[in-house]
Amino acid sequence: MSARAREGSRSRHHPGWTLVMSVAASSLSFIDGSILNVALPAIRESTGANAAEVQWVVNGYMLPLAALILLGGALGDHHGRRLWLVIGTALFGAASLLCALSGSLHLLLAGRALQGIGAALLLPNSLALLNGAYEGEARGRAIGIWAAAGAISAAIAPLLGGWLVEHFGWPSIFYINIPFAAVAILVALTRVEEVSDPGKARLDIGGATLATLGLGAATYGLTLWSEKFALTTTAAITLAGGAALLLAFLLYERSLGDKAMVPLALFKNRCFTSLNLMTFLLYGAFGGAMLLIPFTLIEAGGYSPIEAGLSLLPLSILIGGASPTMGKLAERIGPRWPLTIGPIIVGAGLFLGTRIASDQSYWTHAFPAILVMSLGMALAVAPLTSTVLSAVDRHQTGMASGLNSALSRLGSLIVVALLGAVLAAKGEALLQPFSHALIAMGIVAALGGVASFFGLSGQRRHPDSGQEKE
Repeated sequence: MSARAREGSRSRHHPGWTLVMSVAASSLSFIDGSILNVALPAIRESTGANAAEVQWVVNGYMLPLAALILLGGALGDHHGRRLWLVIGTALFGAASLLCALSGSLHLLLAGRALQGIGAALLLPNSLALLNGAYEGEARGRAIGIWAAAGAISAAIAPLLGGWLVEHFGWPSIFYINIPFAAVAILVALTRVEEVSDPGKARLDIGGATLATLGLGAATYGLTLWSEKFALTTTAAITLAGGAALLLAFLLYERSLGDKAMVPLALFKNRCFTSLNLMTFLLYGAFGGAMLLIPFTLIEAGGYSPIEAGLSLLPLSILIGGASPTMGKLAERIGPRWPLTIGPIIVGAGLFLGTRIASDQSYWTHAFPAILVMSLGMALAVAPLTSTVLSAVDRHQTGMASGLNSALSRLGSLIVVALLGAVLAAKGEALLQPFSHALIAMGIVAALGGVASFFGLSGQRRHPDSGQEKE
């Protein structure tokens, strides 16, 4: 190859293009997760959805994402990370168009499920490509930019979503995904080299199928039960079926040993197990709060969608701004105390949120709760993934990061499935079940801190393990 050709190849495949692609692709998930919450009341009113259907607008996306994200990473390792990122991004964009054009609730739910599948394919391969494009300090800077872009997207999305819902209706929130998808696909196909690593692949199709069916049945059963806290025949059958399928998943994974999608031997490590338990509890509580707070402010507090979006703006700003400082603090004193105190502070913020009422000022009632939750999350988010990665051997870090990310989504999936009684209420009648739900989620978040306290005794970190959570 001539010197000019080599120079052209280096310019065309500069790592900066991989960063652009990764930010554009990942922003699809960050934006979608934040923007939907302020649109849910409008979706319910427009479609006449009941509480269970509102839950499935959220969980129709979260279920395939939680169940398939590890398989998405393995497919990329085996067949090419760029290929599966492009497939996932294209699917997400097409599904967003289906959601925007859907004339019925059933089409909307189908589009949400397809979005979840697309996100499960694009997210792990986006970060894997970015991680491989840089080395040393440059890798840390690139991942920092990626994380900052995610925080900015999450901060702007509720405000943008509120404005779109108020002026153009809720279908418009799905159209904004299409330009991001187009940019990511174009850059990936023209500026990013293909990468694969078949030796790392764990194409556990059977495990993914059992996990998806089991989680789907269990989530459906919990959704039916939570609306009136009555165990109907259908709820009992689906819960039992889900439990049986999840048990079959565990037995199947154990039979595969190290070739499993989720090697169960990892959980013999007390530190790793406690960190993932903390992730499940903390992100479950936090995800439920991010659904309920804007929903309640609109339904019971009389907020407009724009005002509800603005109400959450301090949260993303504080988490994004304080996380680097909290990360440095964790480096100096170790992860045990930040990962213990952070979830407890989040729990305290959720307790403060019970003061939200229909006739109270945002600054005296909603803002203190959001501020305290933000500080707690900032304390916990920065050291979490680096501590998870340091708890396993180096060849297991990709699996450990993917599993931790999946469990954070699974926590939100389960909590949202339990919120039927809250989402069924309207107006001031919503405030009491809202308060009860926040108290329960506050306890759950605090229990995450307890899990970290007992699981991280004597934890020593590898100094070079530091990646941001997806």
